[in-house]
Amino acid sequence: MPQLDTSTWLTMIMSMFMTLFIIFQLKVSKHNFYHNPKPITTKVSKQNTPWETKWTKTYLPLSLPQ
Repeated sequence: MPQLDTSTWLTMIMSMFMTLFIIFQLKVSKHNFYHNPKPITTKVSKQNTPWETKWTKTYLPLSLPQ
């Protein structure tokens, strides 16, 4: 039974990675990106809740009059 010749595998794998890297670089370099994107300001609306206008105090059970 003959053995599998793996002497060229490293060359094939490295050339495949180089080819994929070059193809990826060429594809990415064709895109047009915005140079200075401007931020969009969003208007924050404040919701009035009933407990914001009232003064409340929490009583502990030990601080109640006896």
